[in-house]
Amino acid sequence: MSALGDLSKLDGLAQAELVRDGHLTEAELLDAAIDRIERIDGRIGSVAVTAFEQARAEAERGYGEPVAAKRPFHAVPFLLKDLGPTVAGIEATMGSRFLAGFTPGQGSELGDRFRAAGLRVLGKAKTAEFGVLPTTEPHHQGPAVNPWDHGRSAGGSSGGSAAAVAAGLVPLAHANDAGGSIRIPASNCGVFGLKPTRARTPLGPAVGDLMNGLACEHVVSRSVRDSAAALDAIAGPATGDPYWAPPAPAGSFLRAVGEGPGRPLRIAFTLRPGSGGRLDPACADAVREAAALCADLGHRVTEAAPAVAFADLVEPFLVLWAAGVSSAITSYAALSGRTPEPAGFEDLTWDLYERGRALSGADYLLAVSTLQRAARGLAAFHDEYDVLLGPVTAEPAPPLGTFATGTPRQQLLRAVDFCHETPLANLTGQPAMSVPLHWTATGLPVGVHATGRFGEETTLFALAAQLEQARPWAHRLPSPEQLPSEAQTC
Repeated sequence: MSALGDLSKLDGLAQAELVRDGHLTEAELLDAAIDRIERIDGRIGSVAVTAFEQARAEAERGYGEPVAAKRPFHAVPFLLKDLGPTVAGIEATMGSRFLAGFTPGQGSELGDRFRAAGLRVLGKAKTAEFGVLPTTEPHHQGPAVNPWDHGRSAGGSSGGSAAAVAAGLVPLAHANDAGGSIRIPASNCGVFGLKPTRARTPLGPAVGDLMNGLACEHVVSRSVRDSAAALDAIAGPATGDPYWAPPAPAGSFLRAVGEGPGRPLRIAFTLRPGSGGRLDPACADAVREAAALCADLGHRVTEAAPAVAFADLVEPFLVLWAAGVSSAITSYAALSGRTPEPAGFEDLTWDLYERGRALSGADYLLAVSTLQRAARGLAAFHDEYDVLLGPVTAEPAPPLGTFATGTPRQQLLRAVDFCHETPLANLTGQPAMSVPLHWTATGLPVGVHATGRFGEETTLFALAAQLEQARPWAHRLPSPEQLPSEAQTC
């Protein structure tokens, strides 16, 4: 049982190695994760839907040893975010009362790729309703709370995934990002989260792209190498994709983790206020410390910021946001055979749905054109700099309910202020990550944001691996006072 007692501290690749080496059976690894979810998740509320029996049935069928050796995450427990990719037979609610009980009959390309990598889907992690907010407090299911402080937000919209990983329920979990929804919960919960380059991972077969390419799919994880190995497993176009990202410069993302940057990087850092004109001192401290650490590691670090600021792009961004929410609800209405009505949705989601329906084609294309012009300016900044460091959010994890007051418009603008400038990387399609390097005096994690050049996730992974080695974080778990200890398993 000693191997089982240490599982919550191991990343996914290490857990898979235990099974391949015969130290644990696949069933033992799966049952240990299920036990942790059943004991702990009642306190953090990260899981929306369970699929334990389906996962156990897959484990019983098993795979031959030659096949298992080729699966990087063979037998590793995993959660899908309840927004985006699907698995046939597992409920998909998108965090909404409107889709309660809806079970799709068809899976998605991404779900298939995760499972082909050996990951065992134990269920769905909670999301903000249709992903509209940077917190995960769906009215239909209740909030996913921050494992470090149960009165605070886990972030969003992938907050369920980040909370589950931070609490040691699973070593990595699916997440997606159209404005910061991987990076924000990673920062709030103290885990690693990278948003890939636009179209690095497939969205099919249901769609080709979302919101003019804002949305990307990947994971949050305890370790940098798990994130890189997962991207190796799921990257690349699917048949019929409208466009796709260029090949990774180093070939393998995981290899970049092992090899490091290979040269001093040109790194800019900025403390520029976001759209709300404010930046919490803890977030500023996190950036300064990260910049100093990068300089100590031999990189060339300069304080500089691109001319393009998200504060100037909020309105066209929200046009795409409203159109995307409206389109998603309309699509799921058709799939489920249900008719959207106000009672089925939270006020902000319904407001975005109606705003999206009222937009003209010209409104949408003008917003796209404005954002594309800005994206050229931001991308040009990276002709000079390999990486841009900055805050992930304007403040550490806020109290639960922070985004629930006021009119829908006020809720949305409060969310925009909190997100700081994370949407810029979605507008340009560039890769960006949150690295958990800083903790506040009260014990809240604060991530540092890093944006890389288009198509060059390898640079970010190499830098993140250096930072992880210099200032490790994977050993950090919520204290026994916050969560039941692993020893209680035995």
